[in-house]
Amino acid sequence: MFSKLKLVWLVAGRELRDQFRDWRVIAPMLILTLCFPFLMNEFAKQTVDFLNQYNADLILERLVPFSIMIIGFFPITVSLIVALESFVGEKERGTIEPMLSAPLDDWQLYFGKLLVGVATPLLASYVSIGLYLILASRQNLNMPPVPVMVQLFLLTTAHAFLMVSAAIVISVQSTSVKAANLLASFIVIPVAILMQGEAVMLFWGNEQVLWLAVAGVMIIALLLIRVGLAHFQREYLLGREIDVINLRWLWHTFWSNFRGGAGSVGFWYRNVLSAAFRRILPAVFFTVLIAGVSLWMGYDWIMVNTAETIALASPEDLQKMEEQVRELPDLEAIRNSISAPFLFLNNTRAVAVIFLAGLVSFSVLGILLYMVNISLIGGIFALLQLLGVQPWPIFLAGIVPHGIFEIPALMIGSAVALYFGAALVTPQTGKSMGEIIIELLADWAKIFIGVVVPLMAIAALIEAYITPGLLFNVLGS
Repeated sequence: MFSKLKLVWLVAGRELRDQFRDWRVIAPMLILTLCFPFLMNEFAKQTVDFLNQYNADLILERLVPFSIMIIGFFPITVSLIVALESFVGEKERGTIEPMLSAPLDDWQLYFGKLLVGVATPLLASYVSIGLYLILASRQNLNMPPVPVMVQLFLLTTAHAFLMVSAAIVISVQSTSVKAANLLASFIVIPVAILMQGEAVMLFWGNEQVLWLAVAGVMIIALLLIRVGLAHFQREYLLGREIDVINLRWLWHTFWSNFRGGAGSVGFWYRNVLSAAFRRILPAVFFTVLIAGVSLWMGYDWIMVNTAETIALASPEDLQKMEEQVRELPDLEAIRNSISAPFLFLNNTRAVAVIFLAGLVSFSVLGILLYMVNISLIGGIFALLQLLGVQPWPIFLAGIVPHGIFEIPALMIGSAVALYFGAALVTPQTGKSMGEIIIELLADWAKIFIGVVVPLMAIAALIEAYITPGLLFNVLGS
């Protein structure tokens, strides 16, 4: 094992020497690493002077952690060019043939490039953050506590792994450095949006969510590394010279997989759709397990966090809350304002959003959205219990009639998103990454149109025209 890892270091050493020989790579990295902390320090100084006029102590406490997050991000974006050209750049320079012909395994080549691609921006980020902390300490700014500092360094590390692993996947799949650099926007922009959300959590002081962000980013980064290894093919790097958009081929590949040679709707359901459904059965099993965990998490969270609030409430406030819950809503007005088409479009849109979120995150974000939807049921159940209201009659009348169709549709739609991510990180010889994605999209379309849409249509009709009457009988009794 040690001899195999030694070859990884051999590839990494070669990559590192090539990188540090080029002053056009080193100069921007050094300038940004050494100069940006001074700019951020001046920004912090001006911000402190401004906020002191308004006694904005909360923002002042979060200013240094926010600056550390930004400082750690920018050197990674500049160093990303090294990872983007790791494979396709060697191809354009004509130096990739000797490397690919060397007695090295694919994972050794890949991890050698990945190691240097991650180490260089991380070193630049750590140096930049350290320099800023020295400057900030001289201004008597509120320094973050040790747990927050650990979170910030882990976030910076996770962002580096995420961006570099995505850049190397792009480098493997691209045919030119220009194309790889243009595709870099699909790395920088999503991570920048992600950091905006993390900054909001940082200013709110929600450290638990930041730990989840660290875990989520690292999971996606590991999945990206797995995708790169699963679809790394030496002959692909040497054989392709240019990518051409062939819309006819895209449509033909998608339609042939979607139709599956069926001549009738019945044949399509019996053979094509059933085969696609069998492929996602393991994912359906896991979504059922995840649903059970999500119900318990929603129930437990409300019981732990809301019980104390209700216990501290005055008897008058508690009685008023119970009366509001028990008060009979105007179900006729609800029935007139919410129609079956509205419910159908809203529910199918939710399933589509879960799939799209999973599509860009190897199922991680999609499953998180699915868990949030399911956990709401457990949370409402717990809230009704805490308020002294019997939840079972309300659930049996208000959720079960349409839920027996809507919840399975949600589970199946989320299972497809989970299957998509799992299939994408699984090696499939003889197929390009584009072919695999098109086939997976066809499978999703089959199940969405053939299963999810009919179930959601039935659920919408029941929820609009049957559930309100049943709920009226329960609440009115």
